[in-house]
Formats: sequence, structure tokens, C-alpha cells
Amino acid sequence: MLRLLFPLLLCLSLTAHAQVSVQHEAERVTRVEPVIEDGKLYIDADIDFSVNGDLRNAAEKGVPIYFTADLEVVSKRWWWFDNEVVKERRTWRIVYNALTRQWRVGSSELTLPESSLDDALSLVRNIRGWAVANIEDLEVDKLYEGRIRLRLDTSLLARPFQVDAFNSSAWSLATPWKNFTFSISRDALQP
Repeated sequence: MLRLLFPLLLCLSLTAHAQVSVQHEAERVTRVEPVIEDGKLYIDADIDFSVNGDLRNAAEKGVPIYFTADLEVVSKRWWWFDNEVVKERRTWRIVYNALTRQWRVGSSELTLPESSLDDALSLVRNIRGWAVANIEDLEVDKLYEGRIRLRLDTSLLARPFQVDAFNSSAWSLATPWKNFTFSISRDALQP
């Protein structure tokens, strides 16, 4: 009996692993571009992900959903742990107001009206002009290694939805970390 059960369990395990890998392929950071302007380091990024199923239904019923982008930039050191230069987080809140029939998307205090959920998500999918560091804090001609990801921040949901998020894969939206490198040249510092 155990011999017959083992191949079945192995097959189920491989199927579950294939579904997880397909999900990670669909959700990914496609482009990261560090930009230097006005004495600051800005990050532009494009992210591929879709919101469907239970998460879309909850959002369309007025449940606020939160997306958080995590960014880390380090400079490598051979003699000690890596030096963490930047560790930033940016959170967007997307909510539907049934009275005005309008979507609102915002980061911190500023919110913008949008006509659809997909339009609201486009601000999250296309991160532009995210100021993450001052140039004075970075060294010229040094190689920096960074990584960025986007995730559905379930810790900011209302408690009943946090339980749902824990039990459902539709609420576990996250991209894998995307690695990138950059350095600052002297030419970029010239006005």
C-alpha cells in the first residue's frame, strides 16, 4: 500500500512545485534603472504582476489592498559584512469607493483618482522617480549591488482578511528579488 501511495505523493508534490514556479514566472521585476538627478539617487522599475480571483473581488468590494516595494543597496567588503547603503520601503494603498465609483491609489498622504483597478495598478507596476539616497552618501566609481521586489503587504489588511491571506494562495502575491548593479561616475556628478 505504501509503495502505491509514494508515487502519488511525489506526483502531487511536483505538481504543487510547478504551480509555484509558474506563479513566480508571471510575477517579476522586469527592469530596474538607477538614475542620478539633482544630487539624489532615484530608482525606476517596471514590474509584471496581475491581480485576479479573490484579491480582485475583495478590492472591487472596497477592501483596501496594499503593495510594498522593498529596496536594498549594499557595497561589498571583503574584510567584513557588506555595508548596507540603502534600505527603503514604499507602500501604495489602492481602494475602491462605491459612492463615487472611483479607485484611489496613493503612497503616504497623496492619493490620486483612477477610473479602474488596472489603471490604479499601473502606478504600482511602473515605479518612477523613487528618491532613495543622496549622492553625498555614495562613493564615486564604487560598484554597488542592489535588489528590489514587490509584494502584497498582508500585514496592513484588516484582521479578517489577514486570516484569509494566510489560508489562500490568491493573497500571496510577491515577486522574487531582482538583482542589479550600478556605479556612480564623476561625469554624472557634473552639472
